[in-house]
Amino acid sequence: MAELLEEQVGKLLRQKQMKLTLAESCTGGLVGHRITNIPGSSDYYMGSITAYAYEAKERLLGVSHETLIQFGAVSRETALEMAHGVRLALSTDFPLDHSVGVSITGIAGPGGGMPNKPVGLVWSSSSSFSVRYYANYGDNVRIIWHWACSPVVLAWR
Repeated sequence: MAELLEEQVGKLLRQKQMKLTLAESCTGGLVGHRITNIPGSSDYYMGSITAYAYEAKERLLGVSHETLIQFGAVSRETALEMAHGVRLALSTDFPLDHSVGVSITGIAGPGGGMPNKPVGLVWSSSSSFSVRYYANYGDNVRIIWHWACSPVVLAWR
């Protein structure tokens, strides 16, 4: 049987002696759930912060109010600030140069989409770079399940 992406990421993090932190919005904790389904993930997984509302992104992750107002919650800028914020918030006893923060924010639908930010748009970021995805599989459950892989892929890179 093929090895799950989460297992591959875990092996790589162990080899590099790195720790993973996650900031989730649209996936509501699903990425952390996938990571913790892997036996031994406590060796490399520090935890996650699920910050859905603007206020939670500001208070828990340190996303600036100005970023949220200017670019919105679903933007490259917000995703980067979320990744930096979760890395700082959850890497307290571990050197920052041995940890990676990964974030995901998007519009799962069925409502909330706009012409410039349609349902299915997601930004996922690591502490150093961002990736924009667009995938609309018809309903929010399918969209969220699809997106739950993107932060794991970023951690792997």
